[in-house]
Amino acid sequence: MIRAGTTGGSPLRATTRLRGEVSRTNPSKDQTMPKALSGLMGMRHIALNVEDVERSKAFYHDILGMEVVWQPDPQNAYLSSGSDNLALHETPVGRPPDAATSALDHLGFIVSDIDRVQELEAEFRAKQVTIIKPFKRHRDGSASFYCADPDGVVIQMLYEPTLSGQSIRGG
Repeated sequence: MIRAGTTGGSPLRATTRLRGEVSRTNPSKDQTMPKALSGLMGMRHIALNVEDVERSKAFYHDILGMEVVWQPDPQNAYLSSGSDNLALHETPVGRPPDAATSALDHLGFIVSDIDRVQELEAEFRAKQVTIIKPFKRHRDGSASFYCADPDGVVIQMLYEPTLSGQSIRGG
């Protein structure tokens, strides 16, 4: 077994077994949390409603380095980082996305190390990306800053000690 450690300053522990199952236990309550569904590989796809697909496509490509993998029509685009996939769907004219009523709080991109998080904030500022919350070191050893895409979707650029050291391998 590979011990993944604690996250978020919480006593929650995740233990990864060789076949990829994850067992989560909370020692303070001494109960096992539900295990992931068999065959579930993780959340690797997010779809956003956007006001302007071309503008959003440029942001996710130029700022975050995602590649366009398919654009079936001008109102839809699909991008990928290689392991994560993003769908952009243009909302009908006159009905822009409403961030105030959206259930989405923010997206997160895992960053390799703390120094790179700080470098990315400086690079994003130079590219005129709106910074929502500046760089901060958190009590659990993580560090992040928050920015916004052209539609106001909040994006956290995060170094997290447990997640940042992981690599994704093809199956």
